[in-house]
Amino acid sequence: MSSQITDRPPSPLPALSPELAQLIRPLFSGVSPTGGVAVAVIRGNERTVVCRGYADRSGARPVRADTRFALGSVTKTFTGLLLAEMVARGEVRYEDPIDRYLPAEVLPGYPQERPITLLHLATHTSGLPRLPVGLLPSALPRWFTAPYATFSRPHLLRALPRTPVRGMPGAQVRYSSLGCGLLGLALESAAGVRYEELLASRICGPLGLIDTSCGPHGYRRGRRVPSFRLPALPGAAALSSTADDMLRYLQAHLAVDAVPITDRGGTAAALKAALREVRLPRVERRRSGARIALTWNQRSVEEGELLFHTGSTGSLRGRGATAEASGGRDGGAASAVFAGFNPVAQVGLVAMASTLPGLRRRFTQTAYATLRRLAG
Repeated sequence: MSSQITDRPPSPLPALSPELAQLIRPLFSGVSPTGGVAVAVIRGNERTVVCRGYADRSGARPVRADTRFALGSVTKTFTGLLLAEMVARGEVRYEDPIDRYLPAEVLPGYPQERPITLLHLATHTSGLPRLPVGLLPSALPRWFTAPYATFSRPHLLRALPRTPVRGMPGAQVRYSSLGCGLLGLALESAAGVRYEELLASRICGPLGLIDTSCGPHGYRRGRRVPSFRLPALPGAAALSSTADDMLRYLQAHLAVDAVPITDRGGTAAALKAALREVRLPRVERRRSGARIALTWNQRSVEEGELLFHTGSTGSLRGRGATAEASGGRDGGAASAVFAGFNPVAQVGLVAMASTLPGLRRRFTQTAYATLRRLAG
């Protein structure tokens, strides 16, 4: 096993093999001069973390393997894993209707003959819209600082009965951050424990993810930036993590039987079962042939089966763009995150960058192409 970590900006890439350096080099181009990048690679027995740039505009804090980035919608993969873990324990079932865990009087209206289930929420087939009704007006006054901070659970509960459901649940894939957020609320209701605490005890703690939580992430002008405050729907996009932790997270998905898990009251057996469950295809997208596992996107390519998810912060627009602006008017860059793995090739990639909003999509597309090349 090799691990190369650098916390020095620009200069040449660290002493990687020429092949690996060439493969990951595109991820370091086109990023904001005041931003930073952290890339974690798993390839067979090799573990590599490479960091470039700064965590603050002043250049006082270089990005390191333990620098926290907001994960944005990559949070959803943790929520999907939590669902599978609770199913493995027998605490919930995939086919459970959401009104078993959430008050029926505040839920969206949908055909009673086919209720929205937990699996619908985890596979974006609930028919729910991308975001809650009423969120945008509440976000506008804090657009550049904390757009969702004032959208509380009472706001959500008042908005849900007015939320439209398009079509029959289970009939079609429509990406919904609202749906994954409701899944997090349903799971915490089933367990009687807040989402953050449930995730810490069932997922992050057992896997040794010591810097993954809804706590602070990153820096702005040398000061800690609070995490994205999403009081109503933390299961959609509220987590922050580091390259080190995300490397461990992907390793757990790639080598389920070999991953060390802190076992407390049957934790290891349930979590290992969940790690296998989350990568099984559940629904297929029309025309494209791409599939949805438990929140993960799954795609068949020449290199094998790829599972991946993206996240971004800094805007309400765009798929998965559901987290707080990490810089706002002060000039701190928005962030982009990609996490993906290929179980057959035993390859995984996490790429996290604080970058200008216009470059986020290009960054995640480059990361997807890099994962394919690593598996090739």
